[in-house]
Amino acid sequence: MIFLKVVYRILRWVAAIFFGSTILAVVAYRFIPVHITPLMLIRVAEQVSDGKNIKMHHSWVSLGEMSKYMPVAVIASEDQRFLQHHGFDFEAISKAVEHNKKSKKKFGASTISQQTAKNVFLWPGRTWVRKGLETYFTFLIEMAWSKERIIEVYLNSIEMGDGIYGVDAVAEDHFKTTAACLKRDQCALIAATLPNPIIYNSANPSQYVLKRQRRIMREMIHIPLLEERNNNK
Repeated sequence: MIFLKVVYRILRWVAAIFFGSTILAVVAYRFIPVHITPLMLIRVAEQVSDGKNIKMHHSWVSLGEMSKYMPVAVIASEDQRFLQHHGFDFEAISKAVEHNKKSKKKFGASTISQQTAKNVFLWPGRTWVRKGLETYFTFLIEMAWSKERIIEVYLNSIEMGDGIYGVDAVAEDHFKTTAACLKRDQCALIAATLPNPIIYNSANPSQYVLKRQRRIMREMIHIPLLEERNNNK
């Protein structure tokens, strides 16, 4: 009986520490830049283990310092219902489940909110534990952050090339410019590589990436600029 009470007390403290620390982290990141993520550290460790020079190019820029087309491009490419859903696109999930039943090529249905939660707080992987934590953090950021903040953090933390993280870094490395000066077609080209930015390169795009770029540019017509959305609130 005493043993069970001790275990219960320990579990209660563990739960309190976990929920307290994670909620505090989410609230803090509502206001402060995200300069380092678990994936960045994992990639550095991989580079060291492979005997390569460490490359981690990342610089934080606010949403106002990015091209107005960059959020539109990634929404058109990755999550067209981003501005409507609350973290989970159940329509996309249902379609992905039906497709995956019939095809060997599997489709995912992760939203920008889910990808942001994974990029900032978790590690890559497909285990049930990680997916559960991803759901938890997605719920928290949707509750605590605005859509503008979610897309801002996403565009600053996502991997966009080998050792390249965020839109300002990829703008400098691949286009010799800044995030603010990216053109509409360049934004679409960057977004076209996001399924796998290690394989697909916006500086040297394949025909497949260029095809995706053209599709994304067509879809961008239907996505409102965030500044227009704010003016209509």
